[in-house]
Amino acid sequence: MDALYTAAATANGREGRAVSSDGQLDLPLAMPPALGGNGKGTNPEQLFAAGYAACFASAMAAVGRELKLDTKDASVTAEVSIGKDGDGFGLAVIMRVELPDALAGETGQKLVEATHAYCPYSKATQGNIDVELVIE
Repeated sequence: MDALYTAAATANGREGRAVSSDGQLDLPLAMPPALGGNGKGTNPEQLFAAGYAACFASAMAAVGRELKLDTKDASVTAEVSIGKDGDGFGLAVIMRVELPDALAGETGQKLVEATHAYCPYSKATQGNIDVELVIE
């Protein structure tokens, strides 16, 4: 791969801060109440969900252009879950893709599947975590 851009961020755990090298991201981190924390900060699952949703939506726009489909009114919500997985923890994702009526049915299904094959986050998760695609 020839890198076009590299992002760098530093964090010191779930109860600390996450800061990007350019200072554009500077967030307090906290465990969510469901995991015993106070929830007074963001957490890695929220950051991953935001990144995956944004990447998937951008990938869908690119795929839509290739297929001559208008995706401007589409939106993507990524639900990232964490849970016990053997001796450690694992992640699972539900990608909820809301499509306009013009992209309903088979056209939308093909668009979302092509996007999942194209999106860098989807490629990175393939075979590593369960990703469920839901079209709404």
